Amino acid sequence: MNIVFNFQQLDCYVVARDFARLAHQAGIADAELRDQVTRAAKSVFLNAAEGLPDRRLGVRRKHFNIARDSLGEAVAGIDLCVVIGALGEAKAGELTALAQRLAAMLGGLLRGR
Repeated sequence: MNIVFNFQQLDCYVVARDFARLAHQAGIADAELRDQVTRAAKSVFLNAAEGLPDRRLGVRRKHFNIARDSLGEAVAGIDLCVVIGALGEAKAGELTALAQRLAAMLGGLLRGR
């Protein structure tokens, strides 16, 4: 990966990118849920990336809130995938573990840490 901006090295950026990658590669069997989960995961990453370099508190909060909301959507989609048999427990567990880390990071960023 080529580093252009310093924020690309931050844990939040890396974990959000990994979450989006894993969601994309998860092999969700249901086409509608696959689309929904991957779009939500991409939104998490892109909104976190948009908020990270910005110095304006209001803009940062806006993007981190959108990222957190999209993370909730992605996690709910993953849960539904498991319940309907469109995604295995192991892959869902891997995604959920990253989502938990990412939720904590976004929460810290929203608190201004």
